[in-house]
Formats: sequence, structure tokens, C-alpha cells
Amino acid sequence: MTEKLTPLTDLEIASKATMQPIMEIAERVGIPEDAVEPYGKSKAKIDVTKLARQEKQGKVILVTATSPTPAGEGKSTVTVGLADALMQHGQKTMIALREPSLGPVMGIKGGATGGGYAQVLPMEDINLHFTGDLHAITTANNALSAFIDNHIHRGNALNIDPRRVIWKRVLDMNDRSLRNVIVGLGGPAQGVPREDGFDITVASEIMAIFCLATSLTDLKQRLSRIVIGYTYDKEPVTVHDLGVEGALTLLLKEAFKPNLVQTIEGTPALIHGGPFANIAHGCNSLIATNTARNLADYVVTEAGFGSDLGAEKFMNIKARIGAFSPDAVVVVTTIRALKMHGGVPKDQLKEENRLAVERGLVNLEKHIETVRTFGVEPIVAVNRFVIDTDAEVDAVLAWCKANAVRVAEAKVWENGGAGGLELAKEVIEAVEQQNDFAQLYQLEESVETKVEKIVQQVYGGLGVLFTDEAKRDLQMIEANDWGNLPVCMAKTQYSFSDNPKLLGRPEDFTITIRKIIPKLGAGFLVCLTGDIMTMPGLPMRPAALNMDVDENGNAKGLM
Repeated sequence: MTEKLTPLTDLEIASKATMQPIMEIAERVGIPEDAVEPYGKSKAKIDVTKLARQEKQGKVILVTATSPTPAGEGKSTVTVGLADALMQHGQKTMIALREPSLGPVMGIKGGATGGGYAQVLPMEDINLHFTGDLHAITTANNALSAFIDNHIHRGNALNIDPRRVIWKRVLDMNDRSLRNVIVGLGGPAQGVPREDGFDITVASEIMAIFCLATSLTDLKQRLSRIVIGYTYDKEPVTVHDLGVEGALTLLLKEAFKPNLVQTIEGTPALIHGGPFANIAHGCNSLIATNTARNLADYVVTEAGFGSDLGAEKFMNIKARIGAFSPDAVVVVTTIRALKMHGGVPKDQLKEENRLAVERGLVNLEKHIETVRTFGVEPIVAVNRFVIDTDAEVDAVLAWCKANAVRVAEAKVWENGGAGGLELAKEVIEAVEQQNDFAQLYQLEESVETKVEKIVQQVYGGLGVLFTDEAKRDLQMIEANDWGNLPVCMAKTQYSFSDNPKLLGRPEDFTITIRKIIPKLGAGFLVCLTGDIMTMPGLPMRPAALNMDVDENGNAKGLM
């Protein structure tokens, strides 16, 4: 299987694959029939309450990456290919991935189910509406908005200050025109006018809660703790005060069951939840990861963007709440990405440039240092493309070996699991060695200290500047005794700094925290940096322009 012999798109490759019945996939990892709720022939919901808990829990392999570039790194592709390769090594393996958001699918990224011969299927369904989870989360979020505005309209017994409602509506689409809106216009019968706005669904606190809750009971308790705004006396108002946590949980109860699908090679995969890593915590649901740990010996999962975002939050937030640690961490990089970090513009990436690769290695170096900061030795996966030259790849391999870093080429796009056997071997060896995993900070440390540790030790920055608004937020957080929560940094994915144009490994920079938003249901404090947006916009040429459907209902142009 080579790109030259089979010049097919990801969608074409996926459409030619033969899927196994979903009941056979479930049986492969010991899921009993009464726990499987089929959604057609190729996907199913899993009722985790009907699974027996195993004493031995599977090893967790976290896949992260160097700082992303427009050229793409293929983190999901390597995740899928690595899992297929582990299966070929005879390891009982499952995948735990995030669900794609329609915003980036229709916007700049296209599909998000891996690529080439390392994909999860059914690719078309997963990338579009799948089993309706994101619609359920959107509905629950917007139902809460309706309950808030109805409460204010019906007499406002809780004394909610309409100017201090912080809960926003959401839409699972990139739409910059909805960032700031006014609701309640049209006279007294239409409600109380106030400023509002939309976030993208994957930035909703309900999405974060959905991905961190460990049971329906925990889900309901977390929903009840959401702060929706403040009274005229500046006291916090929660979902519990409104009395609607039961209704929100009811809207989410079916979506909360993990989704079972398969790779092209038949490796079982749970795809569930999908918060962004630049504005949320960037990991699939904890209940899906725990379910996979309960069913398999190896669980391959990923966290969004580079190690400075998704992986840092996986370590400090998800692993802390889940009470487990990663047994190995894979850092994915590409020759194209390293050349961009080495100063090569996107339109010149096809030209051989070993010197640019070597210059760009400073970005990889920092991501390796970040993983080591958490007490885990990383494995570098060079996701090889057919245009990469031996000299360029050798530059990365030689650097890794000289710096005592495990490394392997990954040719999984081209060859599926067979292209990841060397990487899988390195992962197996790494898992067998004891690591010294530890979170970066303790919860009892001050918010300022937690942020400073992330900025200095993960980003490599000099320090932190808190704006006057952020300082007021800190005072409010301390007054309400919310300081003992983890922090979730909202930062550009393209740079270690808060300036997306500073590629490579910038130095002597300061991170500016402009606002801190308490997310008590999720259980963390969101720190907004730079000009990061919680509702993205569409690019000049959205991926949707390449999409279509034929007369038989087959998708076209879904990358």
C-alpha cells in the first residue's frame, strides 16, 4: 500500500474498507451482549453499568504532539496506527478518542478520524452527526440558557443581575457573528433584554463536565455546581439554585454512554466527548477511558494539540480526577512541522531542507522536556510522509539518539498497523519500565503559583502578567474559596507563548492572563490568554466548499 499505487483520499480509503459487525467488535474485548446498544450495524452505545469491573486495569498510552502547524501532524492517525500495531504485537488494545466537532470539520481541518489506512470507521458518520452526543450537549446547554432567561422574566426570585449572567448559548459550528448578541428584544412579552453570546459547543462547560464525570450521579452533581452568573449583591448563582440539574442530566443520559466503533483493521475504539484543548481541557471522556482500561491491556488515547495544551491538561486535570497516570507518552512530529518551526514557509515544505529540520528541533526538544517534567520518558513518533527525504528523517532520528530519546518512524497512513510495529515495540518497552509520574502543582497552591508553574515549566516563559480584570477575578475566586481547583489555560495552540506567530521555541516572553472564569462543575478555573476565542470563525476557504453528496447519499470531499 503506497500513496503512488493508491492515490486515494481518506474518505475513499474508508469507503472501500469492510467493517465487521459491531457485536463482533464488542465480543472481542469481552463486552456482554446486554451492554451493547447498536446504532445500526457499525456503531453502538455501551451501557457501562452492565460491565463487571476487572481487578487489573489497562495501561494508558497518551499520544501528544509538537506544536501544530497548518501542515498538520497526524496525531489521530498515529494514535489509530499505534493501536493497530499493538494488536499485531498480540496486545489486547482499545482506542479512546474525542468526537469531532462540526466547527473544524466544516471549517479548516476537515475530518478528524485519522487518515489513510489508520482510520476509525464509519468515518463519514463519526465526522458528521455520529450518535447525536454533541447535539445533546448543545441542547442541554441551551436549555439552561432558556431556564435562566425564563427565571429572570418570571419575577427573578434569585435576584440574578442580567448584566452578570456568564452562561452563554452554544452552537457546534464556527460562527463569529454570534460571539456577541442581545436577547430579549421586542417588548415585555419577549423577555428581559440583556447582552449574551455564543461559544462553540466543545467549549461549553457541559462538554467539560460530560468528559470528566465518572457516573450519572457524578454528572448530575457536577451540573448542579455550574455557576451561571451573579446576583445584584455579587453572590454566585448555580444550576442547583435554579433546580434544573435533574432535567439537564435527563437530556444527557443516553449521550453519556460511550460510543463503540472500530478501526479499518478491526481494533475496538471508544469515541466519546470532544472538548477543544486550546479553550478547554482537550481530552475524550473519562468514562470512555476508564471503560477501555477495564476491558483492554493497552489503551491508546490522545490529547488535543501539543504537549503544552492537551497533554498538560491530561496530566494535571484528567489524570488527577481519574486517579491514574499515563504509562507512556508518545510525542508525534512530522518533517513538515519541524521545517515550519525552522522558518520554512508552507509553500516551500516539499523542498528538501535538512538544516530547517535541525533548526525546528528546538520545538520538539521543548515538548520532550515538558513530558519529562511530569516524570515520564517520551517516545518520539516521526509521522513520515512520502515527500520526506531520508536525510531529513535521519536528522530527527540522529538527534533523538544523541539525546537518549526513544524514537521510531511511523508509516501508518501508508501501511496501517504494519507501519507502526517499530513504534509499538518502543511503547511496549517503555510501559514495562517504572516512571515517576507526578502532577506539576498541588491543588492547595495559589492560583498565581499554579499558572506560573505552567508558564515557566511547560511553556518556557519568564512569568505571568495578570490584567486588572484578571486580578479582580482572583479576588472573587478567593472570596468564594474556589482557589483549590486546577487551572485550565486557554491559549493559542501554535506557539508556546500567547502570540501565535512565535514559532519554534520562543524565549524571554511573558504570558498575559486577561480573565479567569470559574468552572465549578467541570472543577477547574479557565485562564484566558492573548486573544483566544471561545467561538472560532470560519477561514477564507472553509473545508465545506469541497463537500458534497452524490445521488446515492455517499459523502464527497470529507477529508
